[in-house]
Amino acid sequence: MSTDSEQLVSLATIRDASARIQGITVHTPLVEAAFPGLSGYGTDRRIWLKAESLQPIGAFKIRGATNKVLQLTPEELKRGVITYSSGNHAQGVAYAARAVGAKAVIVMPQNAPAIKRASTIALGAEVVDVGNASTERLRVAQELVAKHGYVVIPPYDDEHIIAGQATCGLEIAEEIPDVDLVLAPVSGGGLLSGVAAGVKQLLPNAHVIGVEPELAGDAAESFASGKIVEWPAEQTGRTIADGLRTQSVGRLNFAHIRAFVENIVTVTEAEIRTAMRAIVAATRLVPEPSGAVATAALLFHGDKLPAYRKAVAVISGGNVAPEMLAQILTEPGE
Repeated sequence: MSTDSEQLVSLATIRDASARIQGITVHTPLVEAAFPGLSGYGTDRRIWLKAESLQPIGAFKIRGATNKVLQLTPEELKRGVITYSSGNHAQGVAYAARAVGAKAVIVMPQNAPAIKRASTIALGAEVVDVGNASTERLRVAQELVAKHGYVVIPPYDDEHIIAGQATCGLEIAEEIPDVDLVLAPVSGGGLLSGVAAGVKQLLPNAHVIGVEPELAGDAAESFASGKIVEWPAEQTGRTIADGLRTQSVGRLNFAHIRAFVENIVTVTEAEIRTAMRAIVAATRLVPEPSGAVATAALLFHGDKLPAYRKAVAVISGGNVAPEMLAQILTEPGE
């Protein structure tokens, strides 16, 4: 698929972002995982998990938020920043704003996980609660910008955000230069578009696949149709993967996805839960549901993936409520 190359973040821009965000973000490890039947003895395949759950806020979102905030002028920082998020981007913006001494205001849906809301407030941000639709979050944020002059830090549809998230893909490509397959979650598209841009511009022969819950499969439908499709909040809100409930992929993100991503596959709720248990058992890493979808595709949808010898699945975050984690780890399953 082709798109306007002038819209796409360059490898040089990604490298600049990587240097810029050092000291606030973490170069997360690639943890090798032995999943029965997929890797280890009797196979020629190896699998690593990119542990973005080990970022200071427990999720990849700190990369893009930091890259954006650090490029604001002193006058813009004085005005304060605002974003709209269900949780992980909220924490990323709050963390980056605190690092530079700027006020942060976060518009959050009422159904955001309590653990993410509490963490955002603990980082010093002001939280404004709204309904569950991502469109309502955007509308309220725009109203607050008009009233107070805050600077918007978008969750995904922004070149600085994409470049920041792309540093995750850059780290993967540089650490495993012969990787065949990279899988990343997709919702608004910030992580997938960034990871794909970082990996494919350094390793053109590697395959990059997006993964999302089938209950929030707007990105997969958009990819298949070649145009952005929006799903209502009532549909995307059904998935346990709260970080992947965005109603449509971003315009600039979709341009990167069309240029660099081979396919987007969907996984079921049961597969997400099983993948969470498998990740904990294999690596002792703790994924939130959104962070387990890429691994779920490896575990259950190998027939939809290209052949590989070395694969990396991105664990996008680990901010899961303890009671949910306990329930999922102890429930009967495969």
